[in-house]
Amino acid sequence: MKKILIADDVAGWIRFHKNNIEYLNIADIEIDTADSAYSALAKVEVNIDTPYDVIFTDMQMESNFLPKLAGEWLIEQIQTFQEYKNTKIVIISASPNIEQIAKKYDVEYISKFVIRNSDAEIYRKYIEE
Repeated sequence: MKKILIADDVAGWIRFHKNNIEYLNIADIEIDTADSAYSALAKVEVNIDTPYDVIFTDMQMESNFLPKLAGEWLIEQIQTFQEYKNTKIVIISASPNIEQIAKKYDVEYISKFVIRNSDAEIYRKYIEE
């Protein structure tokens, strides 16, 4: 079973990502969601014994972490757990500096501008790899 976590503070974006992933009709997928970086971290910790395989995260959620973005803080926290060393982290954000953040933490990224205009297949490579 593949475990996926979607973290975004906008309910519409969570539904968008979840619906697109479900549309792929990939067998044995469990999708969990979080509406903040804090909530996502809590779910990461609760699932430490059976870590998520893929985590899709927005960058701009709550503003408690300035000058860092909430998603950047979340990635830093996830990467402290040895259990999550094989988890694929994908930034999905409209933030203009997601490429630099992705390179800094050695994670994947997709611009929300790109994903909004793509079909569901854009998610497949992150889930099936």
